[in-house]
Amino acid sequence: MIRSKPAAGAVLALAAALALTACSSSGGKQETSPTSGGGTAAASTPKMTIAMITHAAPGDTFWDIIRKGAEAAAAKDNAELQYSSDPDAAKQAQLIQAAIDKKVDGIAVTDPNTPALGDTIKKAIAAGIPVTMFNAGGADAIGLGALGYFGQGEKDAGVAVGKKAAADGAKNILCVNQTQGQQQLVDRCDGVKEGAAGAKVTQIYVNGTDDSAVTTTIQAKLTQDTGIDFVVTLGAPIALDAVKSVKGAGSSAKIGTFDTNKELVAAIQNGSIQWAVDQQPYMQGYLAVDGIWWYRTNGNTLGGGQNVATGPAFIDKSNIEAVAKYAANGTR
Repeated sequence: MIRSKPAAGAVLALAAALALTACSSSGGKQETSPTSGGGTAAASTPKMTIAMITHAAPGDTFWDIIRKGAEAAAAKDNAELQYSSDPDAAKQAQLIQAAIDKKVDGIAVTDPNTPALGDTIKKAIAAGIPVTMFNAGGADAIGLGALGYFGQGEKDAGVAVGKKAAADGAKNILCVNQTQGQQQLVDRCDGVKEGAAGAKVTQIYVNGTDDSAVTTTIQAKLTQDTGIDFVVTLGAPIALDAVKSVKGAGSSAKIGTFDTNKELVAAIQNGSIQWAVDQQPYMQGYLAVDGIWWYRTNGNTLGGGQNVATGPAFIDKSNIEAVAKYAANGTR
């Protein structure tokens, strides 16, 4: 995956984001819900409508942070944000098609499954709708014709996680994948295996939409294999379930995770989770929307034809207090 430092435009966009009071986000992700773009420093450019379409699963708080960043950008850009999501790739493609049919001014989209979504993304671009991509699909974004991609290199992040777990003494790692069929999650676990060279790495699948099932499945695996000394999860809610699993199994396994939320930050503070990989989801949502605004109002693109890296970075006890105050606002 191609990764680069954020372009100058991206830095300016982030500065604008930090100057705004973040808009509040609402819960239900499965229904399309327009968000008014009325902010305290809204641009004087013509009103536009931007559709944001993600593969978010119900109840995954990570996406609340992305949505909040997108809403802040929409408020600044005098745009109406229409957010919708579905973890099923075929249904996500239908949501993209619906946005095309509405003739929106731009589409910001995640791509966890290019074979299922790529053709519909190309249809949007062929219809003259500028598309930005973020969070998932970075390896294919530029080839599909996206204006830019904002996210972390998932395989690279996985390698970094594997190395960190190994440095923490891990010899037998359980990598917990909460959604089958999403390439970026497979890339994470594959990266963990590569980074933790010499350690045993086992990947298991859990039903990420059912916390009880997640807890039970991880606990059963820990009970079956008492040698597991480190659990790596691919999302904050799954990590919090893993805390219960470790306790229930009477295991001494440590836990590290990808992604954060307010509760996850507290878990790092109290020591039940060692660390988290932060891909800066607020920034991803903000830049995906703002990138469309820059293009439609001034012909600008962010990234210079390369992916704009928003991570990975690690959050642990050494820097958790600096992050906690932002997490309390729902932006980290």
